[in-house]
Amino acid sequence: MLSFLLEYCNGGYSLLKFLLRYNFKGATTYMQKITKFGYSIVAALAILFAAASLPVVSYADDTAMSAEEIQDFSVDAKAAYSIDFDTGKVLYDQDGETAMGIASITKIISLYLVAEQVEQGTIAWDDPVPISDYAANLSVSPNLSNVPLHQDVTYTVKDLYDASYIQSANAAIVALAELIAGSESAFVDQMQEKVQSWGITDAKIVNASGLNNTYLGDNIYPGSTSTDENELSAKDVALIARHLLQDFPDVLEVTSLSTKQFGEGSYSPVEMVNWNWMLPGFTNTKDGVDGLKTGTTDMAGACFVGTAVKDGQRIITVVLNVNGHAENPSVRFIETGRLMDYSFDAWEQVEILPENAQLEDTQTVAVKDGKELSVPVALNQGLTLWVRGDMDATAFETTIDFNEHYRDSAL
Repeated sequence: MLSFLLEYCNGGYSLLKFLLRYNFKGATTYMQKITKFGYSIVAALAILFAAASLPVVSYADDTAMSAEEIQDFSVDAKAAYSIDFDTGKVLYDQDGETAMGIASITKIISLYLVAEQVEQGTIAWDDPVPISDYAANLSVSPNLSNVPLHQDVTYTVKDLYDASYIQSANAAIVALAELIAGSESAFVDQMQEKVQSWGITDAKIVNASGLNNTYLGDNIYPGSTSTDENELSAKDVALIARHLLQDFPDVLEVTSLSTKQFGEGSYSPVEMVNWNWMLPGFTNTKDGVDGLKTGTTDMAGACFVGTAVKDGQRIITVVLNVNGHAENPSVRFIETGRLMDYSFDAWEQVEILPENAQLEDTQTVAVKDGKELSVPVALNQGLTLWVRGDMDATAFETTIDFNEHYRDSAL
């Protein structure tokens, strides 16, 4: 019963939910370009590692994990995945390629499309959003996360965008989908096209919100069943989150908000409380966390795509269908915290070659009418490699693969 109150509580409007969610007085191929004289030659580093028996790299950071801790690490979830945001390097993979339910994590795809439409000028943040009968009725559906939408109240694109992230308001994203595409089904087509453009071919997307189709009545996507839900792999979710943060980094200004008022000035304002309990002030607060999105349905279980920064490094983590959620609603954040610690503490970036390093024993580049007939190749920036703590940072080989166009053409 406590789990039910915490998770749903009629869309999240009760004081009990607010107090329990807050910690108030005890409430519970590496590719780089090598430049010389303005021309570029592409160098590929082929990094060959030996097996896990290699000696452990010693870390100055006293939070570093031992080889035994690294090899024994696992996440108590059906799937888990983490990547370095800057490079896309996979830091952890536990059944990361199996498609499964993602629930409201779906909204990071939907809201990417909203931000994209704003960027392209098709819509504006202050545009009013019509509220259909479908969206209005869904917004007051019991046991769903929502903000109430009234057809006689004006809501802007930004109002509903923020509500979709912070409160995970299902009807809000439906209204935005209808604004952009005319119908939720047409919007789902756009969602499918977008993820396909990112190379994701195993996605099952049947609605904009992540709800089970049971709640959508006659509005389900053509060809889907009344019990279908959206499904993606943890790897897919991490890739989508990376695209979101690369293309629209200001989304973190919204996802990092613990609370925000919705419908300010209307006759039915609502204090939205973020479902991400790792943000400041909540029971599972963790330094550096500033997003992204939770998801919960009976089929998908408790899911969370998170992101955090530590010492200038941003990571993206995904946990799907975490075990023990019914007994402890915080478990998805506990497991995410463990995965974040692993991602930060089990890995370090090691400089393989410094900036301006000249590559020995490599071919030179011819110089036409120059004082020198040829010049050596040098790096315009240092090359770094992610190394896990149970690997040997010196156990690699470097090969140089010249771009034939530049190698055979005199400068």
